[in-house]
Amino acid sequence: MAKANPHPTWHVVNLDREVATGKVTTVHWTVELESDQYRASAYGSIGVDGEVTVPFKDLTEETIIHWVKEHFGEEKLQEIGAALQEQIENQRAPKVAAGLPWAAA
Repeated sequence: MAKANPHPTWHVVNLDREVATGKVTTVHWTVELESDQYRASAYGSIGVDGEVTVPFKDLTEETIIHWVKEHFGEEKLQEIGAALQEQIENQRAPKVAAGLPWAAA
């Protein structure tokens, strides 16, 4: 059974970069929220604008996650967290179901 985690956990899945300069151009990210045995997640990517002063080899996941969160801003981060929580609530108490009445369960 997964432990409850009230705060979303962010990860960097991949980075696209210019080979010649090492400048990161796109960040691919995931965010997850767990509560009891339920898990919600989202995936996305953002383009990176401006100058990057940290050499590619010195970048850390923490730095990149900071970029992602800064890109979204607090209001959007709250929306993402609420959407993850809604996914979990829909798992706990589904509002819709799929299936065929004549198929074995």
